[in-house]
Amino acid sequence: MNHGQGLLEYALIISIVAVLVIVLLFVFGEQVGNTFSNIIRSF
Repeated sequence: MNHGQGLLEYALIISIVAVLVIVLLFVFGEQVGNTFSNIIRSF
């Protein structure tokens, strides 16, 4: 396996995961924020 090819695949996987995380934050961001606010308020 070529070193450059492995690096490219690694970067591709990281970028796909990053996009997924961003999409999930847009979808669930408000709910997650409310959950953290509730947890902080309970202390």
